[in-house]
Amino acid sequence: MTSIIGCRNGRPVRSAIGKSPLAAGSVFFGRDVIAGDEQTNRFLHGGSNRAVCAYDAGHWPWWRSEKGLACAEGSFGENLTLIGVNEDRVCIGDRFQWGDVILEVTLPRGPCANLDLHHGRVGVAQAITRSARCGWYMRVLREGEAPTRNAKIEHIRAVGSPTVTEAFVVCYISRSPFALRQRAKEILELSANLRRAVERNLS
Repeated sequence: MTSIIGCRNGRPVRSAIGKSPLAAGSVFFGRDVIAGDEQTNRFLHGGSNRAVCAYDAGHWPWWRSEKGLACAEGSFGENLTLIGVNEDRVCIGDRFQWGDVILEVTLPRGPCANLDLHHGRVGVAQAITRSARCGWYMRVLREGEAPTRNAKIEHIRAVGSPTVTEAFVVCYISRSPFALRQRAKEILELSANLRRAVERNLS
């Protein structure tokens, strides 16, 4: 739900970063958005390449111990919280089949200043940059219903693609290795935004 989460430069900031678990037994994934979800800034957080934002609950212990954050489903603005897969295990172009739905990984989720406001403290976005605990975006290749309970999600791996961590380093760490940046540029599954970011670092 869109709400005012704080102020920046003296102006109120409206965001739909606050998420909560669904009560329904299934959820519909449309081409650009999950049913019941909202995206206030569709330039940065919406569109077909960023319809789904996933985050690994395995990061919660680190955030609790290192940053004292209270973590739960949706704490990082994601509309899909996963367990057992993280940025080192997921690659750009990987696919997840879940019920009728097929999702494809498009790009890492970038550090968002609204996370600082959402958690009421400075440094959350900076910690994401330093730790690469970023999460990732996915497009919806096949629309449909997906179960929200006892769900079995099949992970179909892309061959030869950079991991989400590698792609994050390429986009957000200016001194990332040239060979890694070049390899990431050549992956066809990369979204247009990610390709542009890689090309800027290569120029």
